[in-house]
Amino acid sequence: MKKIYLLFLVLVGITSSCTKDFEDYNTDEKNPVDIKGEFLFTSAQKNFADQISSTSVNLNVFKLFAQQWTETTYVDESNYDIVNRKIPDSNFSVYYRTVLNLLDQAEEKITTDAPNAVETNKLAIIEMMRVFTYHELVNTFGDIPYADANNIDNISPKYDDAAGIYTDLLSRIDAAIASMDSGSDSFGGSDLFYSGDVAAWKIFAYSLKLKIAINQADAVDVATVYASVKDKVMSSAADNMLLNYQGTQPNTNPMYVTLVVSGRKDFIPANTLVDEMKAVSDPRMDAYFSNKIDGEYVGGKYGYSNAYANYSHISARVQEATFPAILMSYSEVQFYLAEAALRGSDATAAKAYYEEGVMASFQFWNAPNVADYLTANPLVDMKSIALQSYLASYTRGDVSYTTYRRLDWPIMNEAPEANTSDGSVPSRFTYPINEQTLNAVNYKAASAAIGGDDMITKLFWDKN
Repeated sequence: MKKIYLLFLVLVGITSSCTKDFEDYNTDEKNPVDIKGEFLFTSAQKNFADQISSTSVNLNVFKLFAQQWTETTYVDESNYDIVNRKIPDSNFSVYYRTVLNLLDQAEEKITTDAPNAVETNKLAIIEMMRVFTYHELVNTFGDIPYADANNIDNISPKYDDAAGIYTDLLSRIDAAIASMDSGSDSFGGSDLFYSGDVAAWKIFAYSLKLKIAINQADAVDVATVYASVKDKVMSSAADNMLLNYQGTQPNTNPMYVTLVVSGRKDFIPANTLVDEMKAVSDPRMDAYFSNKIDGEYVGGKYGYSNAYANYSHISARVQEATFPAILMSYSEVQFYLAEAALRGSDATAAKAYYEEGVMASFQFWNAPNVADYLTANPLVDMKSIALQSYLASYTRGDVSYTTYRRLDWPIMNEAPEANTSDGSVPSRFTYPINEQTLNAVNYKAASAAIGGDDMITKLFWDKN
């Protein structure tokens, strides 16, 4: 495991000298005068990883929307109520204010008139983090503030077309890759994901390019991107993008805080996930769940109140303080490759990628009997890829939720009091309430452009 330093307080001490002039006495040495770009970058990474990992119903409900988990007592979020707790507002705030804004500040601190190779690498890595963040925002809302975003001189940013943003993100990835020098350093220990390894960031960049391309595969031909990156993406679990949390707060996995530190019993595995795994006799159940009921795992009924003691629980490993934030995995990328190959009618390559994706997931979760499992669950069609990607993305609600939206598989259970107009699983978040009031003109234009600010309005890539 990489040794990391979670610099959760981005404060820099001021070095004092033995001799002071009059001006020195007007300087508050207990508070920072300047913050290094490296510290700002670290903080942005930590905030991004925490948001992806979180299971707080105030911040991230995608484990619920993907029906990996369900709730026990308070079931509003399992029934897609995102307004009561202003979840879209929190999502906007985290990504724009505590990730993108910090990345912009980090770039400003690092930029020089004549950047050397190290500084150029840092700027390229900051750019990759921006691309990843905007990708998450588009997949959550659709059209979003982009060209005008985080401009202090424009407090009412317009919304840009989601498909156009996707196109621009791919171009930005290409530019970032072209500027990276794998033979030079970057952030070193200030980089929580790859410890400043520029070659690793290049591999991630190609993998993210594939991810963005495959997300829009129903709307745009991905053959060109697939051909250009298939030999450059993650090639083993050593390439996984992880944040390895520490064992003490505030540098623990947010799931540990919600599931353990809180002392609450608000979440259990959902019957949707548990039943899918039971149907294929999936050995990963022992890694995902605990507390068998009469000798078998039993998931809580999705969207209903569930007595905690009567159902299976989330496994001890997932509840550990040090369980990593999984931001992108080798297994995930293999399923993208399998999908791209199958869309291109290359059944042989699709089978190899599919099996590698399953094996990588089994290895990560220390699950046995993968050969027998693959024999019983071979690649048949796109549903096979959708199911295995969904199962392998446990704890990664955003990935499973997007896989479901794109490929419409597996079948989700109906929430009994669904807050969507037709009772279905939401296709997106509605825009933040603050945007509706403080940026009303641009909000109304964006709402009209996407076909209505409704949770069942499909994103541009969700064609089925």
